[in-house]
Amino acid sequence: MSLDSNRLAACDETVVVTIDGVLLEVSAYTSAAAAVFILHGIRGTRASVSGQPRAALCGMGVCQECRMTIDGRAHVLACQTVCRDGMEIGTEHSAS
Repeated sequence: MSLDSNRLAACDETVVVTIDGVLLEVSAYTSAAAAVFILHGIRGTRASVSGQPRAALCGMGVCQECRMTIDGRAHVLACQTVCRDGMEIGTEHSAS
């Protein structure tokens, strides 16, 4: 079995996103949730009604805890959104 050279080339591609006003270069096809949680180091993106930090739990869109503002749209499921060049991602932290 041989590896598809197009897939290998895609692994080297990067895009630049903005997270809470900070530019970040990530691998192409990274989810917005991964960019925020893993690469940018934010562990909580919003607060519950009682003030507890909330973050992605399931990573597949079921729990809806990964909701963020993406390109001006509120409550987008970040775990289901693939980063693209120029994307703007906002967490609740950006409002404070």
